[in-house]
Amino acid sequence: MDIDYRLAFDLAPVGLALSRERYMVDCNQALCEMFGATREQLVGQSFQILYPSADEYERLGARMAPLLGRSGTYADNRIMKRVGGRQAGETFWCHVTGRAVDRAAPHAAGIWSFEDLSSHRPVRASLTAREREVAALIMDGLTSKQIGKLLAISHRTVEVHRARLMRKYQAHSTPDLVHRLMAG
Repeated sequence: MDIDYRLAFDLAPVGLALSRERYMVDCNQALCEMFGATREQLVGQSFQILYPSADEYERLGARMAPLLGRSGTYADNRIMKRVGGRQAGETFWCHVTGRAVDRAAPHAAGIWSFEDLSSHRPVRASLTAREREVAALIMDGLTSKQIGKLLAISHRTVEVHRARLMRKYQAHSTPDLVHRLMAG
């Protein structure tokens, strides 16, 4: 039996996108449904339209390039933004995994998968762009010093964002914050 790879791509149970220089050159139906857009609305667009802010898009791109260059892959949980449909503008937790075709040019071409985590991790508090970044890294188990180094900010600034997150989520400790972030 011959496998129709185009059909497999189109019908995959997770969102898939092919990229060139951080622009979508192809995507599947699951990605369109996840972001509330048509294929025509996404293909040819920068991935920036899927982010809550341009700053987050830029900072994450700069942070992931060296990792893609080293290992060829990158994965994280992050807050993304729906493009259209009845949920247009809504933010949601998403697990994103990518592979660079050429490690020497990590953004030149790649394949990306997107898994919507909103059914078991809703976004309930209104967070700033930096709070979203810090929250994702706290959930990855990083310390304030590690987060500060990754984001090129002081660990004290990370602590300020952590304190705001704890207040917004009414958490009493970092493990409690992680639990509440995962629960929404």
